[in-house]
Amino acid sequence: QAHLVESGGGLVREGESLTLSCKAPRMILSTFWAATKAWYRQPPGKQRELVASLTGDTIYADSVKGRFTISRDNNKRTVYLQMNNLKDADTAVYYCNLHTYWGQGIQVTVSS
Repeated sequence: QAHLVESGGGLVREGESLTLSCKAPRMILSTFWAATKAWYRQPPGKQRELVASLTGDTIYADSVKGRFTISRDNNKRTVYLQMNNLKDADTAVYYCNLHTYWGQGIQVTVSS
């Protein structure tokens, strides 16, 4: 079983919403609680970039502030990324990062 399981990606139109989930089924609660929690993305032809981080202070990339929200559910060992008012520029493969683990990547495509 994978350390992290991502879900929730897909194809949407500009202005629509998606919620990505990243579950850590094998992670014990104390590790999950203390772990680095972040979402990154890699747009086509570009480098991977930080989207949001929930470790201590909550940090968002300027391009997603006010539109994206990172959150967690400790009991479910799951981190979420709520993405509203999606734009064409949000098209990318999204990766979650918990502790030292990375998700497999999930495609989000926004059509204009």
